[in-house]
Amino acid sequence: MANSRSGSDFLKSFKIPKYVLESESKRDGEDSDEPECPVLVFINSKSGGQLGGNLLVTYRQLLNDWQVFDVGEEAPDKVLRRIYVNLETLRRNGDGFATKIQEKLRIIAAGGDGTAGWLLGVVSDLKLAHPPPIATVPLGTGNNLPFAFGWGKKNPGTDQHAVESFLRQVKGAKEMKIDSWHLLMRMKIPKGGPLDPIAPLELPHSLHAFGRVSDTNELNMEGFHTFRGGFWNYFSMGMDAEVSYAFHSERKLHPEKFKNQLVNQSTYAKLGCTQGWFSPSLSQNSARIKSIVCLNLPSFSGGFNPWGTPRRRKYNAFTPPFVDDGHLEVVGFTSAWHGLVLLAPNGHGTRLAQAHRIKFLFHKGAIDQTYMRIDGEPWRQPLPSDDDTVMVEISHLGQVNILATNDCRSKSMHNPLTPRAQEEEGVDSDEENIEAEFRKFGAADTFKLPEEIDVSRLS
Repeated sequence: MANSRSGSDFLKSFKIPKYVLESESKRDGEDSDEPECPVLVFINSKSGGQLGGNLLVTYRQLLNDWQVFDVGEEAPDKVLRRIYVNLETLRRNGDGFATKIQEKLRIIAAGGDGTAGWLLGVVSDLKLAHPPPIATVPLGTGNNLPFAFGWGKKNPGTDQHAVESFLRQVKGAKEMKIDSWHLLMRMKIPKGGPLDPIAPLELPHSLHAFGRVSDTNELNMEGFHTFRGGFWNYFSMGMDAEVSYAFHSERKLHPEKFKNQLVNQSTYAKLGCTQGWFSPSLSQNSARIKSIVCLNLPSFSGGFNPWGTPRRRKYNAFTPPFVDDGHLEVVGFTSAWHGLVLLAPNGHGTRLAQAHRIKFLFHKGAIDQTYMRIDGEPWRQPLPSDDDTVMVEISHLGQVNILATNDCRSKSMHNPLTPRAQEEEGVDSDEENIEAEFRKFGAADTFKLPEEIDVSRLS
């Protein structure tokens, strides 16, 4: 009985009164205790096989139904807009209790990287004065975003003990800011019809903002299709995105085969072999880069850090990665065998650039399509069949708040305890060099691919 009371008191720290979230509800006398860590929980019930659905049941049993949402039943943008309209109404009416909840509010996003990106995008779009930080539960296959901020990459338990343990971590988590990135894609309208991006059977949730802009949008150009979107972890193109596309397509067609993380990862590896990622054909030049990754976080393909930590050298322009410095790390891979260097200590891909703004131009070549991916969600991109060009431009677009454990691998450039680079004997490490590195000295504002990289082979 004592343990039951203790658990009940602990859960009060997270519960939000109904009237705070729903305008048709009235405040009652029991709503006097201000929660220490009020949370809204968004769960993708289809993630992790049965885990998403089980986790939804447990959270609703421990918290209130009205603060736990299934993203498959109601989109997060509609939920949050409704809640924040009500919170603003209460604030204007002088409700200090609701205002304090709004200031302390935290969000839990349970799903794959796509679900986490969806929530980050929604919060960014709302442009709130006090945007709530987001904690991510790893329910997907790669789980790069949760892993980067200390939440792990293995699918979690779904019982009461596991959920309460996670809630304790959320309560003690620190807030970090991470860069947001805007992606603009523009292509001339072909004579033969539209040239839309093709997602695996349906547009992924994380690409909720990745779609054709309206005719009245300032980004629209007459005679062109213009698409836009955003990401927080990475943008990639080439062979890795093709394997991901094959995996997502197969999972959409046969969801019964993808019931747990281990099976998913095994299937992913098999597709990597059959797609030629491990065994490039003799007609291809295997020395050419076949995959390019633009990284915002130090976690890719199941938790690897393709950029690594560059050693400090007097004339080395590359610096360690930070999640809030306004720069992307651009890495290339020639094959999956090349990617295996990540398993070695200090292993990394081919470092190409660090940039604040990147533009890729695709011209007519030997292929008519390539594959692209944003935060784990892929699509097949048609390429020009005549002399036109497909343009993909990436630019910095503010920052969002995220929750992290104290020992997470992601580093902030504003944290004085963050190591700037690995030390190397005999290297001058005076204040001037440290300051130059801190400012990303030598990073390009725009990035052009080196001449030896054949973009037409990025497929």
